[in-house]
Amino acid sequence: MRLAADDKGWDLPRPFLRAVVAEPGDIDDFGHVNNAVYLRWADETGWAHWEADGLTRQQCRDLDRGMAILRTEADYLGHVRAGEQVICAVWIAVSDGRLRAERWYQFRNAETGETVFRAQTKLVSFQLSTGKPARMVSPFADHYAKPAPDLAEAAALHMTKPKR
Repeated sequence: MRLAADDKGWDLPRPFLRAVVAEPGDIDDFGHVNNAVYLRWADETGWAHWEADGLTRQQCRDLDRGMAILRTEADYLGHVRAGEQVICAVWIAVSDGRLRAERWYQFRNAETGETVFRAQTKLVSFQLSTGKPARMVSPFADHYAKPAPDLAEAAALHMTKPKR
């Protein structure tokens, strides 16, 4: 989903964007979105990105493939309160096109533009029936294809600069 006309303010070019609104059930005892909710939003945004490419969860089962998260690094940078809209961005920032890939996330408060969350997930392709790592099949390799040169270059630069 393209919510913004340009890439201004995003960590990397050409994000896949999804809007969410913080619901009362997302709020913790301190009056802001609970940290686990950001991870749920990341998961939902990753699936939305998959589905935007015309792929389905049933295809994963039919192809006997999935992507397992090996590691997640998350930075919680701001507060979101009930009723506030968040724009969730995701990129396939790193991929070998065979077995491993990384999804990078950046969430921004829709009203202020403030980045409130960043995360990186390291993924591995695996065979659903065995639970063992297995080479990506065609739809996976296409979706998790090696990033375009400008995205790969931006990701490399982003990895070297300090984050707020």
